[in-house]
Amino acid sequence: MTHIAVLGSTNMDLVTYVEKAPHRGETVTGREFRTIPGGKGANQAIAAARAGATVSMIGAVGNDGFGTRLRSTLEHSGVTTDHLRTIEGPSGTAHIVVDDEGGNAIVVIPGANGTVDHLAPGDEGLIASADALLLQLEIPLAAVLAGARSARDHGVRTLLTPAPAQPLPPELLDATDLLVPNEHEAATLTGRSDPFAAGAALLDRVPRVVITLGAAGSVYLTRDAEPLAVPAPHVTAVDSTGAGDTYVGALAVALGEERPIREAMAWAATAAALSVQREGASASMPYRSEIEARYTS
Repeated sequence: MTHIAVLGSTNMDLVTYVEKAPHRGETVTGREFRTIPGGKGANQAIAAARAGATVSMIGAVGNDGFGTRLRSTLEHSGVTTDHLRTIEGPSGTAHIVVDDEGGNAIVVIPGANGTVDHLAPGDEGLIASADALLLQLEIPLAAVLAGARSARDHGVRTLLTPAPAQPLPPELLDATDLLVPNEHEAATLTGRSDPFAAGAALLDRVPRVVITLGAAGSVYLTRDAEPLAVPAPHVTAVDSTGAGDTYVGALAVALGEERPIREAMAWAATAAALSVQREGASASMPYRSEIEARYTS
């Protein structure tokens, strides 16, 4: 079984469902409010565990009620939390507005995630024992860089989701095996709106790129082959929150099982398509049996 380590954020998602998201200065009436465990790191960990990997989470939660629930949710999804530390203070939160078209707008408050600015004792050994390390940018960049360096030093594949998008130091990109931005993050990083042009520009910094395009699928670019476009299943989206993290978690599992890249991307797209048909982030993520039942090569 593939062993995946995730170094990243855990947040409680405070989700409001509305017909149409408010404009600046506007007040609208919402339909429903939910608290749903999330955070890009935790989401990717849960997605990978449900897709069939052995998964370990590195990060932090607060000593509040949210922290207790976040840890419990990870453990109930099969994620090992021995390296998820508890700190004094609040857990991270994400304030999310979801409209009736399935779109979302998000404000993240780091909370405990802001204390994850280094590798704690034992973290490097855990990374060294993994087949892949998943990284995102909702914890301090110093820890992301330390994790990437550790993975590189131990020959562990590193997948980096550059979200929230920000300038990335060359040393981090040098230690990244596969960069997985969405089309907006790729455009922010390169200044190019066309995903193929953005991907080509990113290949000057990393050896392989997968750019996710939502309902349009995803594209893969590498320095030694022609670009590859893989469509996504056609579904009606209810809530796209966490879809990208579902894709990355499932992709990491598929690559760990040494599936060809086209198959791995299609399998990950199937997982993401299942997730957008349900509300919530971690709550929407499919199990391996569901992915296999819907996947067509």
